[in-house]
Amino acid sequence: MEEKIIDENKQGESLVLEGKDGNQKKLYIESYGCQMNFSDSEIVASILAEQGFNTTQQLEEADLVLVNTCSIRDKAEQTVRKRLEKYNAVKRINPTMKVGVLGCMAERLKSKFLEEEKIVDMVVGPDAYKDLPNLLKEVEEGRDAVNVILSKDETYGDISPVRLGGNGVTAFVSITRGCDNMCTFCVVPFTRGRERSRDPQSILNEVNDLASKGYKEVTLLGQNVDSYLWYGGGLKKDFKNASEIQKATATNFAQLLEMVAQAQPKMRIRFSTSNPQDMTEDVLHSMAKYDNICNYIHLPVQSGSTRILKEMNRQHTREEYMQLIDTIREIIPGCGISQDMISGFPTETEEDHKDTLTLMEYVKYDFGFMFMYSERPGTLAERKLEDDIPEEVKKRRLTEIVNLQQQHSAYRTQEFVGKTVEVLIEKESKKSDLNWSGRTEQNTVAVFPKEHYKVGDFVWVKINDCTSATLIGEAVGYSENN
Repeated sequence: MEEKIIDENKQGESLVLEGKDGNQKKLYIESYGCQMNFSDSEIVASILAEQGFNTTQQLEEADLVLVNTCSIRDKAEQTVRKRLEKYNAVKRINPTMKVGVLGCMAERLKSKFLEEEKIVDMVVGPDAYKDLPNLLKEVEEGRDAVNVILSKDETYGDISPVRLGGNGVTAFVSITRGCDNMCTFCVVPFTRGRERSRDPQSILNEVNDLASKGYKEVTLLGQNVDSYLWYGGGLKKDFKNASEIQKATATNFAQLLEMVAQAQPKMRIRFSTSNPQDMTEDVLHSMAKYDNICNYIHLPVQSGSTRILKEMNRQHTREEYMQLIDTIREIIPGCGISQDMISGFPTETEEDHKDTLTLMEYVKYDFGFMFMYSERPGTLAERKLEDDIPEEVKKRRLTEIVNLQQQHSAYRTQEFVGKTVEVLIEKESKKSDLNWSGRTEQNTVAVFPKEHYKVGDFVWVKINDCTSATLIGEAVGYSENN
């Protein structure tokens, strides 16, 4: 079971782009999980376009079927397994079809797919996508193919991603890969490897290219963007101490934000995800300094209990997190803040759960992503802690968290009523083809009548009403950012 409010990710969407002239083979690719997986699928499609593959929405006509996977929760893995059963049912009708697993689940289970389950032809980890041409040759010659080697330096900064199934308005730009934070519940350090940052010039080139193609918003993406640090490609461990890093020619995240904001002053800049222990005031001051850096921070906390945070190895206390919230509110008034929260972590007591609820009351998040604890094989929590919270207790606590978040989401959207806000039109409203849907800089969804406006326009919208998740209004004119 998992609950979330305003899910920003397009779970399990098959992705399509315009074909490259001359390509004869068909690629069908689905992505599950975090935004990084969707970004990685764009890299994969770019690499395979050079190998003669255009993407298709029709599974049945595909020569190659790939699923980009997530291991963060058991439910995500079970969903992928069901999809693999579907692929293999189609493959029995079309025996020449090849099936591959990409991403975190591929990294975690490695050759098990090939050796034990016999349900895929190819297993490719997150750092091995450049090896796809060689792996395809292995498959074509009748051999199973696997590469799940993690890299200390691969960032794919030299790959120009294709934009898959998007709206032509918003795009992800990856700035870091991997993670050095060893949260006890998380598989990411084991499935994506050590943290490394991408050359800032390659990031600027990609952002500038997106702007030239008409994109209006980019999200700088990483498992932990605040720890971005570029100093000629070295890893943090290569330097003996902090002073050595300072002596190197370095670019930190606050500086990168400013570089991107200056390069494209009419383009909205977002970033995700932040880690509380690494977010510094210079990032907040950069946000406040540039109008085109959106006033929104996704700031996962996972628990409101200092004791549970220590068990999770989160490297911050409840009090330190609350102090960071106060600093954000002081430097960036009106900043939207969202959360990740886990209910039922091992040893969690009712008092710990109450600490989570009171923290939520203190912050009053705009929205959140909330889950029951799911023990993941290979994590420190799985090895050291007993999953001792009964399922019904996890569910009840999760329900209380979700219900409280809905109250707070309604409180935050109500604050917009009567105000006029800038909205970037992204798509047609799901509920009515007469309305547009877009987001405020705080990442709140707004809908309003289409009139003469179009996708990609920045418009001022007067908010007349709201639900707990959506602002409802009417456009009153174009923004100066058009």
